[in-house]
Amino acid sequence: MTGDMADRIRRGQVARREGRSGDARREFSEALAAARRCGSRRELVDALKGLGQIERDLGRDDAAAPLYEEAVALCREENDPLLLAHTVRHLGDIHREAGHSAAAEPCYVEALALYRANAATPSLDLANAIRPLAILRNESGQIEEARRLWMEARDLYSSVGVREGVAETSSRLAGLDP
Repeated sequence: MTGDMADRIRRGQVARREGRSGDARREFSEALAAARRCGSRRELVDALKGLGQIERDLGRDDAAAPLYEEAVALCREENDPLLLAHTVRHLGDIHREAGHSAAAEPCYVEALALYRANAATPSLDLANAIRPLAILRNESGQIEEARRLWMEARDLYSSVGVREGVAETSSRLAGLDP
């Protein structure tokens, strides 16, 4: 990242973590404008995702979706499948949270395929991609597929020591039992 844009993105991330959404929005917006001017694609993706996350934090999925859609389109032009997988998974989350399961599903399927195809995929990222697809499969009545996905996610969460993930997946599995 170039200096000023990188600094703005970092400041935006810190402000978001600290709950200062106005400051975060300003930093990400200024980074976005700078990235659009100089054509820096990676910084543009990061700024779009940052602004999109602010909108999600504020419960405005309708405002977050176009930001993430643009970020996904830019990621498709890059040679970074893990960045694309992460970004498209979050777009799927936006669709699912807005009640649009049909739009979320292809995002989750794509993200999972990208993660599975990449040997460098961290186990936690893979588990986090499996989780929402398991939710959709369960909601659509595909119980055996949901069970398989929940078991895989539980094993992955266990392997990286994420107790909350193990607890959630175990609870979801118990809820599938007749």
